[in-house]
Amino acid sequence: MAGSYNRITLVGNLTRDPEIRYVDGGGKAVTKFALAINRKSKGGDETMFIDIVAWDRLGEICNQYLKKGMSALVEGRLAIRDYTNKDGEKRKAIEVVASDMQMLDSKGRGEGGGSYNGGGATRPAAGVGANAPGGDDFGDGMDDEIPF
Repeated sequence: MAGSYNRITLVGNLTRDPEIRYVDGGGKAVTKFALAINRKSKGGDETMFIDIVAWDRLGEICNQYLKKGMSALVEGRLAIRDYTNKDGEKRKAIEVVASDMQMLDSKGRGEGGGSYNGGGATRPAAGVGANAPGGDDFGDGMDDEIPF
């Protein structure tokens, strides 16, 4: 029998500003937001709205840096949970529990340009800084002239 794998990667635009709450007596942060994911199909454009949940430090960073309309890449796992609404009806919620987030907007358009991997480290976004082809952290493209 093969093992199971639950991993999802999404790129989209935030539909609203993130909302943060603290659970367990004010200790653990949980941030919720949604991404609009556009897909071209033969019948026209199709948009899906996916709820995202980010916990702890990642949740705090999402709340601090992400804003409505910004582009972001989110990696995580798909979660389906049951709950009862105020009217006593049983419902299901489908959401992505984020483990990594990367802001994709350029500096001129938003706060973006960085990422957070859930483990306490931040790294430059693709195309920015040391990971950019033909450039370095200063953006002057002088990698070839450095003797070490």
